Amino acid sequence: MATLPKSLFWRRLDTAGADHALVSDGRGMHARGVALAADPVPHTCRYEVFTDESWAVAHMEVVTEGSGWLRNVRLERAAGRWRVTAAEQGDFDSAMRAAGHAGRTLPGTEQPERLGDAIDVDLGAAPLFNTLPVRRLGLRDAVPGTSHRLCVAWVLVPSLEVVAAEQVYTALGAGQVRFSSGDFTAELQFDPDGYITHYPGLAAR
Repeated sequence: MATLPKSLFWRRLDTAGADHALVSDGRGMHARGVALAADPVPHTCRYEVFTDESWAVAHMEVVTEGSGWLRNVRLERAAGRWRVTAAEQGDFDSAMRAAGHAGRTLPGTEQPERLGDAIDVDLGAAPLFNTLPVRRLGLRDAVPGTSHRLCVAWVLVPSLEVVAAEQVYTALGAGQVRFSSGDFTAELQFDPDGYITHYPGLAAR
C-alpha cells in the first residue's frame, strides 16, 4: 500500500466524531480516510477514492461498520457509465431501529443509470469530497458569483445507499464557496490547496 504525503484532520461539529484523510494530489487525487461518528448510530467509515487528472472520480470504495453489522460499496466510472456493487453482513436495520430510526435501506443502488450525469461523488459528512468539484471547476479562486449546478452520486453514511443528487456550488471570493442541496445551504471555507477548513455545523480543522 502506497504512502500518501498530506494529512487532513477534521473534528465533527454536529456529533462526537472526527475524520482523518491521507491525500496525494499531484495529478488528480488519491485519498484514504477514516471517519468516526456517534450518530445516527456509532460507526466507523473507511474510504478510498481515485480521480483522474481532471479531478473526476474514477473509482471509490467505502466500508461502514458498527455493532453487529458491516456494509461496503464500490463505485467505478468508465465511458460515462457507473458500476455500483455493494454487500452487507449482519443486521444494520436492527441497529438503526434500536437508535430510533425506522425504515429499511440497502447499500448501493438498483438503478445505477440514474447516476449517468454524475461526475463527482459526495460521501455523506466527509468534508474531503467537497474538494472534488471545487478543484475540478476552479471555484475557490473563481470570480464571485460563478455558479455550477451538478448532479452527483451521493453516498449516504452509514447506510451506503447511493442516490443521484443535485448540488449547486457558487464562488463567493476569499476562499469561500456556497454549497446548496435542496433546502440546505452552507458557506464553506477552503484553504489555498482547496481543502475545507470550516464547514458550518458539520466539521472544522
